[in-house]
Amino acid sequence: MKNIAVYLLSLIILFGGCSQVNTPENPEWINDMISEFQTQPVGNPPQSIWQYTYMGEVVYYVPPQCCDQFSTLYDKDGNVICAPDGGITGSGDGRCSDFFEVRENEKLIWQDNRER
Repeated sequence: MKNIAVYLLSLIILFGGCSQVNTPENPEWINDMISEFQTQPVGNPPQSIWQYTYMGEVVYYVPPQCCDQFSTLYDKDGNVICAPDGGITGSGDGRCSDFFEVRENEKLIWQDNRER
């Protein structure tokens, strides 16, 4: 009975802190990023990863964590495309200034739901 309680508690701790866990549907580099985010303190706002279609391709958007920090937009292979927003001006790096206007098919991949 004690072993069952320990097992259940482990599952709650492991899976209770995020809205989604690593899944086979995610590219491996996304699962690695989620694992890394879970080792860091909870951000303000909490860290999240979003999937979109942009310029006909699947992309992944990671919002900025705080003031003056850039967001990051990745291609399907995990290569950085641009910073759509954030930075001192809030306008990103200017390399994909149309991202918010033309992005489609929004899907939340993961959001950190741990308590601050």
